[in-house]
Amino acid sequence: MRTTLIALVTATTMVGCSGGNPREVTATAYNSVNSQTKAGDPTLTAWGDTLKPGMKAIAVSRDLIDDGLTHGTEVTIDGLPGTYIVRDKMNKRWEDKIDIYMGLDVEAAKEWGKRTVTISWKEE
Repeated sequence: MRTTLIALVTATTMVGCSGGNPREVTATAYNSVNSQTKAGDPTLTAWGDTLKPGMKAIAVSRDLIDDGLTHGTEVTIDGLPGTYIVRDKMNKRWEDKIDIYMGLDVEAAKEWGKRTVTISWKEE
């Protein structure tokens, strides 16, 4: 039953992003708190967007930007409902990685931890 449900979720996600590029990445989570940013306003992204709790936003590693996950791209993440928008980019040291924005809920981000997920997006 569990395998069938996982397959259904995956199929549904892929249909929602038809024409997409399924890709397996490492997914962590982050928050807009001072301890998780270099300096300044922890709600301000590298692209200049302002994050607000409740937004479905992600940061992407720069290799993913080169593969079409640019600012504003809609992304589905297997196992999570809805679509997420690329609003931030990560330090160049990361590859094949996304960071899921979890507002101010540090405990939720810790609970998420580090996982391997499949993401999909439409090509422009």
